[in-house]
Amino acid sequence: PRLGCKTLFATHYHALADLATSLPRACNYNVAVVEEEGSVVFLRHIVPGAADRSYGVHVAQIAGLPNPVVTRATELLAYFEAHGTPSGVPAVTPPASRLRNAPQALQLGLFNEVGDALLRRLESLDISSMTPLDALNALHDLQQRAKGLDA
Repeated sequence: PRLGCKTLFATHYHALADLATSLPRACNYNVAVVEEEGSVVFLRHIVPGAADRSYGVHVAQIAGLPNPVVTRATELLAYFEAHGTPSGVPAVTPPASRLRNAPQALQLGLFNEVGDALLRRLESLDISSMTPLDALNALHDLQQRAKGLDA
């Protein structure tokens, strides 16, 4: 209690790194990383300073996300690094060159037929005309169907 130490852990909230320049007792630390031939090795050592870049795409790949997701994330990261984003907020739509060939719901290709049916059901709901009970029942139905995806 006398130390008065407060700790905040955050990932992908890079604006926090700026606090160390304006708050005298704030410090940044990050996990040491080595990049070799396009791959990333996390060294499991904490070192002083803010991270110089995001490794979220690499973490997603290590976590086993499907290759189409990792590939798309890599494309978007390259686009945002080259063009920036308004006010640091990622754009809602992908680059126009990508939209010409993209399906309406990009995520549909990542699911099986049951997942596609769930998305179509969700898209078809007219939530503005549903009662709260209707909405809860529809959500319950979707949840039950989604649980069937894991089986």
